[in-house]
Amino acid sequence: MEIYVAENAGFCFGVKRAVKMAFDAAEEHNGKVHSLGPLIHNPQVVERLAEKGVQRVEALTEIEEGVVILRSHGVSSPQVIQDAEAQGLHIIDATCPFVTNAQKYARQLVDEGYQVVMVGDRHHPESQSVLGHAGGEILVTEEFEEIKKMMNKFSKKRIGIISQTTQTYGKFSEIVVKCLQICEEVKVFNTICYATEDRQTEAQGMAEKVEAMVVVGGKNSANTTHLADICREKGIRVYHIETAKEIEEGWFSGIQKVGVTAGASTPDWIINEVVEHLKKL
Repeated sequence: MEIYVAENAGFCFGVKRAVKMAFDAAEEHNGKVHSLGPLIHNPQVVERLAEKGVQRVEALTEIEEGVVILRSHGVSSPQVIQDAEAQGLHIIDATCPFVTNAQKYARQLVDEGYQVVMVGDRHHPESQSVLGHAGGEILVTEEFEEIKKMMNKFSKKRIGIISQTTQTYGKFSEIVVKCLQICEEVKVFNTICYATEDRQTEAQGMAEKVEAMVVVGGKNSANTTHLADICREKGIRVYHIETAKEIEEGWFSGIQKVGVTAGASTPDWIINEVVEHLKKL
């Protein structure tokens, strides 16, 4: 069985930056560090951080003193930062710069009077972060019919569109084109992370050349799930796993070529373990 590994698999810039900031903080502050929510969407990395003293909490009220790290997906509103300052906590902002951009553009569109749409998952922490920072009424959806229903309520057909940073370009462009058909004015900010585009393009190309794909990453990771969906569109076997322990030998019966890619929150050591396990098969 031939094994192909994507060049762009694994940590993106934002995740690598956040993880380094967390490990550095743990070392500098003797482990008295808290992460407000999981730092990234990878349970194995979160577990390793905990071993170094970076403890996950869900609310500032769980922290008495010390350091609080703001997760890579951002916090739910600027008020959270103000509350942390009021508690006298040392704040380390590990919000991905691409998420910060999405927050900024959402706020700008609201201030300019556009009806704002974010193409993404409304329940994802990144989306909640953008909503909280923008203020105003923003619709977060991946369904054009929801947008159409919203726009029917307004006489002035002006819409501003941004995207969750891990959204697929296909879905984002589809929504934009359809909105042009029902709106007088459409203002678009492309807030998809370039690393997301690279991974999606490479995964799509690889899925055309192999008979099965192994996509490695957190089950709650949006960008990893999108990678798996893109590969499935090619009609091949696709297995979304978090670690090598999940691999079953029977998955690759009769398979000659298998591809491996990984989401932006997946560390190299997990990818390497998966590849070595496949080699043993």
